[in-house]
Amino acid sequence: MISANPVPREIGVLVFENFQLLDAAGPISVFEMPTRGLDPSPYRLTVYSLEGGPVRASCGVSMHSEQLSTDLQLDTLIVSGGEGTRQAMTDERILNSIRKLSHNTRRTTSVCSGAFLLAAAGLLNGRRATTHWRRCADMQRHFPDVIVEPDRIFVQDGKFWTSAGITAGIDLALALVEDDLGEEVARRSARELVVHHRRYGGQSQFSVMQDIERASGRFDSLIDWIRAHLANDLNVEELADKAGMSSRNFARVFRSETGTTPARFVEKLRLESARRQVETSSRSLLQVAQDTGFGDTERMRTSFIRAYGQPPMALRRQVRGGDLAREN
Repeated sequence: MISANPVPREIGVLVFENFQLLDAAGPISVFEMPTRGLDPSPYRLTVYSLEGGPVRASCGVSMHSEQLSTDLQLDTLIVSGGEGTRQAMTDERILNSIRKLSHNTRRTTSVCSGAFLLAAAGLLNGRRATTHWRRCADMQRHFPDVIVEPDRIFVQDGKFWTSAGITAGIDLALALVEDDLGEEVARRSARELVVHHRRYGGQSQFSVMQDIERASGRFDSLIDWIRAHLANDLNVEELADKAGMSSRNFARVFRSETGTTPARFVEKLRLESARRQVETSSRSLLQVAQDTGFGDTERMRTSFIRAYGQPPMALRRQVRGGDLAREN
């Protein structure tokens, strides 16, 4: 039996014109799950905006909101993102409200480009943060005092939690529920939502297949084969033979089709697979290196530092005791 707080935690979701609907609805749905069957409920959820009333999302659907008061005493503030953040960043009323609300909250969080509003309010200076990968460079340019981590699903720095694009808000909310009520409640909430429990904050926003161009898909079956045989040598000659082409022609056509060389593509797949195993399993680094084709831990370590700026063990510690550790 889960024991809930006698007084529900107040969760406030801030929206504005042209917000991204799922940035608000995703976390709201996560926080709804633990309220089922519990009396008293562990959470009370409210959507807020400056004026109150219906607020139009970028998709055209409106969400009802209560009028925002800076005297609110929230447990957790969630600032949604979306196209509307560009306009909201110039509205001092919104930024001032976020500053005052954050001062009185235990946790201040954002989904996707909502991090721009926290940064514009001056709350992320000197802190680690993330946002949607497409806007990370823009965020770093606008807010040089923020330590932007573009390759993270979500980042916690003290009371401030920021997350990447859209569905990462669900991962963030599950981490917040776990922080409040424990892993089993978060796991059960994820199961009810039929989502993965859980993508750790340190996991990458990207995948190799998102990162490459695919002009015609002619190498799809070869790519599937590479994924299943990462421990092989996988030199150009072997790949060309598998594709039924000469080495020179294969290298030229592969680069034309994918935008990268065969060797670089194989290394990216190895890195992605190795990082996933390092972060989500307890296998030794030597086992991971051998299974993913690096051969030995030193070669894998060198590749990790070049790609991620950190060795494998540092990423493993970060996932298990960093992003979801209770940093204060």
